[in-house]
Amino acid sequence: MAPAPAVGTEGQDVPNRRVILKRHVTGFPSEDDMEVVAGGARLAVPPGSAAVVLKNLYLSCDPYMRGRMSMQNRRSYVPVFVPGEILVGHGVSRVVASGHPDFEVGDHVWGMTGWEEYTLIPNPESLFKTNHPEMPLSYYTGVLGMPGLTAYAGLYDVAKPKKGDYVFVSAASGAVGQIVGQLAKLAGCYVVGSAGSDEKVCETPGTKFGFDEAFNYKKQQDLNAALQRYFPEGIDIYFENVGGTMLDAVLLNMRMHGRIAVCGMISQYNLEQPEGIQNLSSLIIKCVRMEGFLVSDYFGQYHKFEEEMVGYLKDGKIAYVEDVAEGLEKAPAALIGLFTGRNVGKQLVTVARE
Repeated sequence: MAPAPAVGTEGQDVPNRRVILKRHVTGFPSEDDMEVVAGGARLAVPPGSAAVVLKNLYLSCDPYMRGRMSMQNRRSYVPVFVPGEILVGHGVSRVVASGHPDFEVGDHVWGMTGWEEYTLIPNPESLFKTNHPEMPLSYYTGVLGMPGLTAYAGLYDVAKPKKGDYVFVSAASGAVGQIVGQLAKLAGCYVVGSAGSDEKVCETPGTKFGFDEAFNYKKQQDLNAALQRYFPEGIDIYFENVGGTMLDAVLLNMRMHGRIAVCGMISQYNLEQPEGIQNLSSLIIKCVRMEGFLVSDYFGQYHKFEEEMVGYLKDGKIAYVEDVAEGLEKAPAALIGLFTGRNVGKQLVTVARE
């Protein structure tokens, strides 16, 4: 590869494929709502700026991106995507040009970037350097990145597990759920996970991740009865990734002073009219605390989390499963696959390899 251009000078012009949103989405999204288009990029930062140019290596497919594809009629914590413009999400990248004193050419970073081959980041203050080159770089889209921190903060700071607690994790084979259950086991809890296929149940929560039990929720005619079988004494902690009928059944099975950490509600993202919840009175009857959270509120804990999680990975205390799509052209299908349950483990896209 040619050497990166000097800081502040004009650099090489290169092709730059990108994924754009073609239209705002109503209902279930399709690959046709996105398009991979040709473009160009210059491997240089504007003179005198503190910007960086990134070569994107891995892109993270995350369920929250679905909300950004709709024309929202209510306030949200992230702006909607604009039709005709590049999608944005978390990724792992290498710095190829820099005007910022904290980032050097060759540094590997993770954070928000464009769904394209090269991205100019005007303000890189929100980027995190990867501090463990002995770890796979792709892990910084997942277990060592935003999903891992989400699991860590949601379990420890929101749900606050105690030894002996009964913990239920929905979407237990996903990017966040697989980590939550393993951290709960390390905390001395009894853990049951649910997933949407026999393959996910057998290959992930029940075996690789060391959960005590796991079940295919699609095979349960009565979710309330299923939870009663797996939790005859009730649930202390529910890590919520699904919403809808699953949440309604969980509410009936919570124990006194239980805690529900609301991370996501993927079953609702493609519905034009979200499902109502019937059993909210359980929050009162059983003195249950139900709390939503955003991982961005916990970025200040990132370095503590990174060191702790790397230790768990090296010691074999945490296992991690990835589902990798090769090539930027596969990104639309990979993102859509999240909503049909096609992925097993963390879904990511390889844009370029080192």
